[in-house]
Amino acid sequence: MKQVTKGQWCGYDTYILHSRDLEVTLLPRLGNNVISLWDRKEKREVLRRPEEADLDFYMQKPYHFGIPLLIPPGRISKGQFEFDGAHYQFDRNTAGDNHIHGLHRTQSWCVSDIEEDEDGCAVTTEFKTTDDAHWMDQLPVPLKFEMTFRLQDASLKQTLKVTHLGGERSIPFGIGYHTWFMIDGQPKRWSLKLPVESIYELNDQLLPTGKVLPLGSLEALNEGMNLQGTNFDTALRIGEKRPVEALLLRDDGYGLRYLADESYFRHWVIYTKGPADQFLCAEPYTWLPDAPNVSSDPNFTGLLTLAPGQSLELTTSIEMIYPEN
Repeated sequence: MKQVTKGQWCGYDTYILHSRDLEVTLLPRLGNNVISLWDRKEKREVLRRPEEADLDFYMQKPYHFGIPLLIPPGRISKGQFEFDGAHYQFDRNTAGDNHIHGLHRTQSWCVSDIEEDEDGCAVTTEFKTTDDAHWMDQLPVPLKFEMTFRLQDASLKQTLKVTHLGGERSIPFGIGYHTWFMIDGQPKRWSLKLPVESIYELNDQLLPTGKVLPLGSLEALNEGMNLQGTNFDTALRIGEKRPVEALLLRDDGYGLRYLADESYFRHWVIYTKGPADQFLCAEPYTWLPDAPNVSSDPNFTGLLTLAPGQSLELTTSIEMIYPEN
């Protein structure tokens, strides 16, 4: 059953990775999003899946489903910043005339490779920013993105490689994943364990002030916090010598472990879209929202500098956990 098949969603080709435990549906032509992670053992959707009736909403806000890639993640004050002597202006597309969630939306990625072997299967896709005039208007540097999705048993690994294709300008770079996990209208049955150090203070426009605050009651995240009664839209600092790992567990021992590359990911944003009910977004970020404006210290913000000819490779993975019979 370790194979890749093709399907359709709203007339767009999908690629479905199969294993004994999971089916992963990828939508390359609309933002390269994982729109479904079906648990064959539990017969449930792990992620918030868009229905075909959601197409118009998906086209407007694709980051409300699946595992959307944000480049860069979070808000940017007035959509503008300076870096290395250059001025950048991104679309002002959210409240307060600010920018939110980056330049990557529903761009079309091409499938460049499919692999099937005795251990698992994989799909590799790619996208060049020069294919998107609106992207180049806002970030006029040629970049190539390559994403490999590999499914093996009950584990999905994503590897993103970004390459600066040339020119003379180094750019600030950051990514995040706005990952939507289902909690099935049963928050009381689910708990989240998240090794973190502190909370980023946000202003009334949900932009970081540059200050960090004690965890207070959220210290419970370090041991495992029940989601009943929670209402999150919270940016958290991981801190030194902590794994970049979210553990989402149901009361019967079922759940998942969400891992990200400790070399690059420094922050989590946790979001429940109001009081916790159907969803929990656990969002690993390499850079703090509004990073270029918050601080010039990359050790604080996580801002990465991508120089001409340079490549970066960043990995994340979701591992399902099943209770022992």
